[in-house]
Amino acid sequence: MSLFYSIEIMIFHSSVRVTDLKYMQTERRTGGRSRDSSGKAAGKLLRPKKVRGEDQMEISKRKRKERRENFLFTIPSVILVVMMMYIPFVMSGFYSLTQWNGIAKDPVFIGLENFKTIFSGSSDFLPALWFTIRYTVLFVIFSNVIALALAVALTKKFRLANVYRGLFFIPYIMSMTVVGFIWKFIFTSGFKSLYAATGWGLWNLSWLGDPNIVFFSIVLVGVWQSLGFYIVLYIAGLQAVPTDVLEAAYVDGAGKTQTFFRVTLPLLGPSMTTCVFMSLTNGLKVFDIILALTKGGPGKASYSATLQIYNEAFTNNNFGLGSAEAILYFLFVLVITQLVLKGMSRKEVDL
Repeated sequence: MSLFYSIEIMIFHSSVRVTDLKYMQTERRTGGRSRDSSGKAAGKLLRPKKVRGEDQMEISKRKRKERRENFLFTIPSVILVVMMMYIPFVMSGFYSLTQWNGIAKDPVFIGLENFKTIFSGSSDFLPALWFTIRYTVLFVIFSNVIALALAVALTKKFRLANVYRGLFFIPYIMSMTVVGFIWKFIFTSGFKSLYAATGWGLWNLSWLGDPNIVFFSIVLVGVWQSLGFYIVLYIAGLQAVPTDVLEAAYVDGAGKTQTFFRVTLPLLGPSMTTCVFMSLTNGLKVFDIILALTKGGPGKASYSATLQIYNEAFTNNNFGLGSAEAILYFLFVLVITQLVLKGMSRKEVDL
């Protein structure tokens, strides 16, 4: 065994020497260029290529051209936003400090008198603001709860599921003025026919003429009209929930109710944030549905903040007081939306 072991060692050393001799001979013939295949060549491949001065100039020219193109494409939209949003806002701030009927050549500067009129109760803005707050709270709650429940039902596999989705979405694409006139007919002639057929006193109520009921009538119409939009958003959120997470919850022994409230609902955070924010803004800017249904009546029982601002400026021709109300309402909406958005964003759950 030792003899064979010695022979193997001798053969190994002799092969190593032959390899070294061949490598040295190759180095002498090529002048060391053979290492490019293993050393220098690899280094050249790994080393970044140096950019010449001409290439740098070409790159800088291309970047300047892209910046010019971006500027040219952006400037029209910037001008439009400034003209349609910022300039009117600044002008409203100026008119809020004046007394102007929209016809006189020069507005009369009166300082903060318009704001004093609002907070002293001489204006109808504060009652209209309270109406808007109550409407927005109920609108956000009912529209999101009902839309989520219907979205859960419509994500189940059954016949005509897509048909029902389309039917719920149809009112959303209709004009609010058309929706208002449709429901005005339902509240009057439609409910009267139901009362004649059933004898139930519910259908005989003055849905648009009673100051204590008209508020709930407007909430009902608003929720009905916007329900389809929030259903679509919640369906998209439910379909985005990973199935493996739900299966893991079922494997751990969670029931359908526990899985929904402890797994699905937290993962719907982004969709819920979007729906709550959209419903909040839609509730705060309610205007056309009231104009079509009641025009603020009976009396001023259904005056919203936006309708009050509109009537003060364009019906009463008091642009100074209307501008002051618009400024205050803008600040109110800005604070409320930011607080709600931050509160909802903190509750979102990421996988």
